[in-house]
Amino acid sequence: MEQIIVEAQLRDKIGGKKGLSLLRQGGSIPAVIYGTGKPAVHVTVGEKEILTVLKKGANSVVKLKYSDNSDTVILKEVQKHVVTGKLLHIDFQRISMTDKIKVKVRVKLVGDAYGVKVESGIVEHNMRELNVLCLPTDIPKEIEINITELHLGGVIRVKDVKSDKAEIIEDAEHIVVSVTAPKEEKVETPLAAAGASAAEPEVIAKGKKEEGEDGAAPDAAKGAKAAEAGHAGKPEDKKPAAPKK
Repeated sequence: MEQIIVEAQLRDKIGGKKGLSLLRQGGSIPAVIYGTGKPAVHVTVGEKEILTVLKKGANSVVKLKYSDNSDTVILKEVQKHVVTGKLLHIDFQRISMTDKIKVKVRVKLVGDAYGVKVESGIVEHNMRELNVLCLPTDIPKEIEINITELHLGGVIRVKDVKSDKAEIIEDAEHIVVSVTAPKEEKVETPLAAAGASAAEPEVIAKGKKEEGEDGAAPDAAKGAKAAEAGHAGKPEDKKPAAPKK
């Protein structure tokens, strides 16, 4: 893998938000260099240069020159604005060209799965990156997986994935990609909907009946009291007086 040369400028002061914002407005991105037991160094790099590096691959090996020094580094972390996507900060990790390093490599699926074309399945791409261990000169740009022969219900696990010069350091049983049957959506049939609608009034009617039964006693009691009151208020018929002799 070829090294990309990037010029950087020392940054004496870390600065606050305002200072960093002014740097970015001027086309420079704040960055830090660390690793291999050496002190961290704060620098700025040109935004255009970093974008060029990213286009060639996030795991590109960079020769970073600043002042009278230089470091061989990789981009360990790239911070971007969540809304605009603009570069905010870069972490460079020093590396040795003779020591293996751990990096994440993108997984690329190749071909059209048999389980999709013929058996109407769907592809589930569970692991889009894999951690690998290798020398800086052997970092793969991506790991290709051919899924042409993958049938419905078929899976490709980490242990099934091969890389020429990089050692994949993931759980061997983790599923990278599979073909599964599409999930069926439960659709309510018109007959079921009609049955549910027909059953509902019966429940409501029953509830009203019960409510009426519960309320019948107070109404009956009120009627009885009213009758008693009416009976009590009615004068009794007096017998006619007997004629005097």
